[in-house]
Amino acid sequence: MSTYPRKPVESARILADMANASGLGPIDLANEKHYSIIEISKLWALSQKTVRKIFENEPGVIQWGAEATLHKRGYRTLRVPETVLQRVHRKLRHAS
Repeated sequence: MSTYPRKPVESARILADMANASGLGPIDLANEKHYSIIEISKLWALSQKTVRKIFENEPGVIQWGAEATLHKRGYRTLRVPETVLQRVHRKLRHAS
């Protein structure tokens, strides 16, 4: 194990502040269901490209993958926590 202390994840701190501000209380993101882009596209009957555009810059979405290089395209995997999915759905519902 490393002797260096771990830094808290910034997005987790932002989500905790948002949860406290909204009155929802503490959110345990690690234990809630995380949806893939394919699952959300089937649930919402939208294309995967559209769902990816909706969630790619949303706070709280877990992203990992490899950046594009000269000879390989980049890959990025997104996982959307259930609370983020519900928040975006509410936001889109109120916008229409």
